[in-house]
Amino acid sequence: MKKEWFFDRFCGEQIAIYAEDGKIIEVGVESEKQGDVLGNIYKGRVANIVQGMQAAFVSCGMERNCYLPLNEGAALFSSYDGSGKASGAQLKAGDEILVQVVKTPRGSKGAKVSAELSFVGKNLIFLPRTDFLGISRKITDEKTREELLKEADKLRGDGQGFIVRTAATGATKRALKIESEYLKRVYRATLDAAKTAPVGAAVYKEYDLPVKVMRDSLGDSDAKVYVGDGELYEKVVRLARMRADLGEKRIVRYTGERSMFAFYGLDEQIFALTDPQIKLENGAHLIIDRTEAMTVFDVNTGKYTGENDLESTVLNTNLLAAKEIARQVRIRNIGGIVAVDFIDMAQEEHREAVTAALEQALSEDRAKSRVLPMSDLCVTLFTRKRMSEELASFLLKPCSHCTRQGYILSDIYMAMRIRTAILNCFADGYRSAIVEINRALMNKILSEGYFSAESKGAWREKRVYFIPHTSFPEEKFSVRGDNAKVLTLPDTAQILY
Repeated sequence: MKKEWFFDRFCGEQIAIYAEDGKIIEVGVESEKQGDVLGNIYKGRVANIVQGMQAAFVSCGMERNCYLPLNEGAALFSSYDGSGKASGAQLKAGDEILVQVVKTPRGSKGAKVSAELSFVGKNLIFLPRTDFLGISRKITDEKTREELLKEADKLRGDGQGFIVRTAATGATKRALKIESEYLKRVYRATLDAAKTAPVGAAVYKEYDLPVKVMRDSLGDSDAKVYVGDGELYEKVVRLARMRADLGEKRIVRYTGERSMFAFYGLDEQIFALTDPQIKLENGAHLIIDRTEAMTVFDVNTGKYTGENDLESTVLNTNLLAAKEIARQVRIRNIGGIVAVDFIDMAQEEHREAVTAALEQALSEDRAKSRVLPMSDLCVTLFTRKRMSEELASFLLKPCSHCTRQGYILSDIYMAMRIRTAILNCFADGYRSAIVEINRALMNKILSEGYFSAESKGAWREKRVYFIPHTSFPEEKFSVRGDNAKVLTLPDTAQILY
């Protein structure tokens, strides 16, 4: 199996894509301006305590107050095998407190935070305020588990804890000690920063997207890494040189004239993720419906009629659907509660087989999942840990023409599609690209400086002209090339920068 990672940055975004045999498995997107708040630590102030919910709401400088469950303690890390006890700190309104984001804001809900701070390394997670010793469930050898837990126990102080990550199976005692000391220094630096920081300030920020991917996903993997941006390439190479298990030779700088994602056939796969309908190999399809509380998958046979009896036709479709649903929640980074309305199956063993197939497919995902037994109505519920913002929040935005009930392509994703079309235009030998575009989207692209890096770099000797249209829908645009020395353009045309 060919495993590949693709890193690129443009339009103010960093993008990481993992593919197996050319098929996208995982996508990560992060704004260079805002970053990802998940894992960040903020100096907050308790706004109020709601005893009925056993929760506090904390002002952390975000749009909405953050939700802090009280007396959460070691229960926060129950997804790992281990033991510990809760801290049980008492809070009152007005208290200043350090909290860490464990779930990002979504819709009308503020971020969920914890006072049980954690600092993630390659092999260990340091818990400075939680008396907990845990280990990844993916480490199954009992002797290895015992040795690693014994070593982690030696490294922690009173009231502190460590979680041993899967990558630690190949780590030496010295490597674990060095990493533990580094994580403790980061914690002390966070406390020092908090002494003078104002309420609402981030006193610790998680690593940016490429660093997190290299820390958590590459490791001993044999995946090749392609990087489309020069500055990002240098950063990735520097990180690889620090990793004996990675190696600089696996990293390739893409220098083609066209978009890297288009060149490797990923663009159309990304665009397909904006479609709520997903086609299965046998002609059946899935429909995805996003709601505030959960995500719903509906399985349909579509054009697939099978070859034998109805029950086997339904079983085959549901088995395919289970694998594809696991792939889609991973690609789209869907978290929280997921409901699946499978096609009705009469036989209990068939329902069990589909549930088992779903559990097996989800087990390959880094995000933790929990699948409930299928009901008699062939409806399955499962939960998936929310790793970061859903991909849909990057690709889509609410449609202003249907009382915000539907979705259209987001401004940033439209800018990326236009960028790809302009690159193709220049790669075809044209010196000028003429873009006809919705006026509001043009103003957004110019005001946000989405193409500023290109205009100062690769497009220095080129010309890009925008022709705005008030009649164009936001998703409509066209790009054409021209090599004429004198261009005939309408008075409304604007040159890029």
